[in-house]
Amino acid sequence: MGESEPGDVAGPPPPANQRFAPLWEPPAPAPTRGRPARVNRAQVVEAAVALADASGLDAVSMRSVARSLDVGTMTLYSHVPGREQLVDAMIDRAYADFALPDPDLPWRPALEAYAGGHFHLLRSHPWLLSVNTWRMPLAPHVFDAEEAGFRILVDTGLTASQVVETFAIINHTVSGFARAAAAEDADERSQGTDYEAYWAATTDFWQNTFDPTRYPTMTRLWTVGAFDDAATPFELRIGALLDTIELLIERAEGGAIPSFEECMQVPWPDADSGCASLDSDPSRNTG
Repeated sequence: MGESEPGDVAGPPPPANQRFAPLWEPPAPAPTRGRPARVNRAQVVEAAVALADASGLDAVSMRSVARSLDVGTMTLYSHVPGREQLVDAMIDRAYADFALPDPDLPWRPALEAYAGGHFHLLRSHPWLLSVNTWRMPLAPHVFDAEEAGFRILVDTGLTASQVVETFAIINHTVSGFARAAAAEDADERSQGTDYEAYWAATTDFWQNTFDPTRYPTMTRLWTVGAFDDAATPFELRIGALLDTIELLIERAEGGAIPSFEECMQVPWPDADSGCASLDSDPSRNTG
């Protein structure tokens, strides 16, 4: 990231509302008097996203973004307090590109569409793979994606905890595919060979070095063509996972998950009500 500036150095996080409230505010109107600002907050965030898309998140600093906009570094501080808040805004801006599924779709095609949209998002903005998903910013477009994912599963008969666990598994599976694809992209750029060329060059190893008696299971699978799938392994393929989720739903015995309004009528949350403490974080560990 180069030489650090005060706004680039991470420290103790500010109070959550102070940190995230600006993400929920509408764009500030253009001033009607005086000289117009050279850039606005949206342009700062767009420039930072473009820089991260091209060179990775480590390339983003207050100075590098200012340089890309041809403005002084201090100009950026009138729009974002520092790099941490800038990255929050970048994540929210990237998630605005998440193509969310039609809410009227049945759960399986909806979940497949959600996973595909998430995969495309991570392929379009691979720097998101370096973000700590356990500390995602409390941002509107991030919440839009989580809301859409939870909505797909909430009325399938799964328990509330199963909904959250299943959603997390989908997200982590998608991230794994996207991370593998990003690694392949990097190797293709650095080595100058694609996936097919890499494996085509290994023929002599399989013929002269590989010992099928030491690895009988691998050999058995290869013999029947298990590795001959025409699809690249870096495409998103979650059919088997959806089959497993379908079995889980078919066996589900959970009743309807109570609504927020119903839980508000419970004097004290308990196991019988199905309601939990309203102080808990509804999005924790969903990835």
